Formats: sequence, C-alpha cells, structure tokens
Amino acid sequence: MKSWDLLIDPDPRRGAANMAVDEYLFSSLGKEPQTIVRFYSWSRPTASLGYSQPAEKILDLDYCRSNGIDVVRRMTGGKLVLHWREITYSIASSDTERFSPTLAESYRMISAAIICGLEKMGLRARLAGPPPSSYLKGNMPCFAYPARDEIEIDRRKIVGSAQKRVAGRFLQHGSIPLQDDEGLLRRISLAQDEESEMRRISISEALGREVDREWAVECLVKGMAEHFGVRFEPLTLGAAAEDAIRRIQERRYEDEAWTLGRSDGPEY
Repeated sequence: MKSWDLLIDPDPRRGAANMAVDEYLFSSLGKEPQTIVRFYSWSRPTASLGYSQPAEKILDLDYCRSNGIDVVRRMTGGKLVLHWREITYSIASSDTERFSPTLAESYRMISAAIICGLEKMGLRARLAGPPPSSYLKGNMPCFAYPARDEIEIDRRKIVGSAQKRVAGRFLQHGSIPLQDDEGLLRRISLAQDEESEMRRISISEALGREVDREWAVECLVKGMAEHFGVRFEPLTLGAAAEDAIRRIQERRYEDEAWTLGRSDGPEY
C-alpha cells in the first residue's frame, strides 16, 4: 500500500499565504513519485481568480477593498471562487503511475475520490456533464454551473476544482462550501447579470444541518484513502518550509502586478 503525505493546516491563513503553500508543495515535488494532500481554511473572505482571468472584468475590486475581502490569483485555471465558509483541498503529485498523464482523466479520478468522501457524510453526489456554452465562454463565477466531471448533488454544484500540469507533475485544488455564501459572491462578481440563479449547494444545505468542519475533513480523508487504496502519513511544515513559503508569498501573491494583471507566471 502506497503512502501519501497529508497536511491538515491547524489554523486559517490569509489568501496570499494559502496560495504560496500550494505553490511550495507543488514545486517541492521531486523525480520520485510523491503525492501530497492538503486541507485548509481562510482567515477572512477571499476572492480567487483563475490564472488567465482579467480582474477588471470579473471582480468588483472597489467592493472587495471596502469590505475587507482579500483578492488572490491562483496558479491554476478556472473561474472566480469566493473562499470563506468552506473546506479547501489541494493535491500535488508527481506519481504518474497512480494518476493519468492527462488533465481530464486525473481530474475525473480525484472527483471520484471526493464523491467517496461525500458518501461517508451521507450525501449522494455524482459527476456532472458538460455545462452550457454561455458558462464556458462567459465570466460567470465557478459555482454558477457544474463543469464536466465536477461534482453535483441534485444538479447543483458542490465542489469546484482546477488543475495545473507541468511535465509529470500537477497541482489540483478545489472548494467545497460548508455553508451558503452566494449573497457575498454575487456582490463581488461583475458577471452576476449573466445568470439569475447560481446552481450551487453547500454541505450543510445538502444535509439539512450544520456540519462540523473537522468531521467533514475526516470523511474526505477516509474517502480518498479508500478510493485510491493508500494510507496517509501526517506532514508538518518546518521552519525552512515556512521561510520558503513566505518568500513565494512576498514575491508573487502579495504583488498586485501578479494578482491584478498576471504579469509573470510561476517558473519551475
């Protein structure tokens, strides 16, 4: 049985720090097969833009600045996501034997593992089919529609994910809402007039009760371990790793040229 590293952040982080940790984990992968799974949370509401999204067409930046909402740009693609009352996961891997070399197939494999975790919560989820072309071509937020092979419950999206691949390595991270924050998402999005009703659902709404975050993460961890047939080994970040993360954070994710304009992409 293979061992994967598991990092469950003990404390919430600001948006720039969370993105820096994910990039650090991805860049730390060596030639030997390795997979790192991380679960984390946010210390304040944060809007994240996909790698190629134009901030001025997506976000109400004035509203974000006036209301204490952080803005970050992900190294992965995808659409606008509001991170707040949610579980966020990331998977960084260089294991080409376990995961398909194609983005679509590895994405589908991870979605199936997350569905297994949702089932342990008592939820019946499934992979979504293709969304309408208006969603693919437009600037609607990530949770406006389920994309192909994302996860839905009763035709409403419950997990939104995005992936970046470089050679034999990839980083995938995603958002799993614990509670409904659609009102705030609508206020920060400039594309809200494109769709009158977002097709999204939270874990709490799907279960009809408030959900404890630690319990939900435990279910997801068990589901992933079972689906992939692996065991998890706890991972902690030492002082050297935190120093490297701070350098990435300062160099890229706290730089407005990156956040608002994507001046330069990550180099690996």
